[in-house]
Amino acid sequence: MIRSIRHKALKAYWTEGKTKGLNAQWLRKLDRIMAALDAAEKPEAMNYPGARFHALTGDKAGRYSVRLTGNYRITFAWSDQDAIDVDLEDFH
Repeated sequence: MIRSIRHKALKAYWTEGKTKGLNAQWLRKLDRIMAALDAAEKPEAMNYPGARFHALTGDKAGRYSVRLTGNYRITFAWSDQDAIDVDLEDFH
């Protein structure tokens, strides 16, 4: 289950269906990622084909990433069986 979302536009999209601030071309893939994250019981459940799931290192250790687009990633931390601090980040 997704317990908390950091990114304002992502939170509005997931909780209210509002798309302001998000690229319309991302929405279908964003739906799949967020639904999978919401259903996941452990971070490794996000390691499905094409997701490019990986644990982050350095100052982002303890967080995980899945690919949304060439530059953008959905990142998150984990607590018990919940995704927390879900964010939309530009990695380039």
